[in-house]
Amino acid sequence: MNNGKSVSDTPSSKTGSHPLMVMGQITGAHGLEGNIKVRSFAQSQDFFAPGSRVFVSSQTPSDAQPFVVKSCVPYKKGLLMRLSGVEDRDTADALIGKQLRVQRSRLPAPEKNAWYWEDLYGLTVTDQVLGDIGTIDTLFSTGAHDILVVKNNGTEMLIPMHRQFVMSVDIENGVVVTRLPEGYE
Repeated sequence: MNNGKSVSDTPSSKTGSHPLMVMGQITGAHGLEGNIKVRSFAQSQDFFAPGSRVFVSSQTPSDAQPFVVKSCVPYKKGLLMRLSGVEDRDTADALIGKQLRVQRSRLPAPEKNAWYWEDLYGLTVTDQVLGDIGTIDTLFSTGAHDILVVKNNGTEMLIPMHRQFVMSVDIENGVVVTRLPEGYE
């Protein structure tokens, strides 16, 4: 467990996965006493139980700062949370837009044929016919399935993360193999 004083910026594998995983986004402040509103990506609120350690960062984990959760309750479509050291509205406002991270070691291993989105960022996408397509820049969910956003030289291709299109994912070697229909762009 991290001692709360620093976070290693060293990825945990050659694919660039980091020991801190994004589990939420701070979307607003609430009240005058430092409460923050959080859009949670976690399947369970237990990741944010009082006393648990979380990290707040910008878009990269390198600037992650440790906090201890003082309280966390469901609120509208997200969570209402208090963090140690965030005691007023101004401090809470300064956190809006930041990511909420937890240590990877607190997460269960992904099931077979499932991956954490963070582990897919930066992987090379190679099509069985077209060859190299680009790298995964981000992902988003449509509800039916996730979509890979693959970028290459200023162009962007959206590929459904579905077994019809994605043949294999090799995290260790940093490659996703696809088989796209003829004319797919």
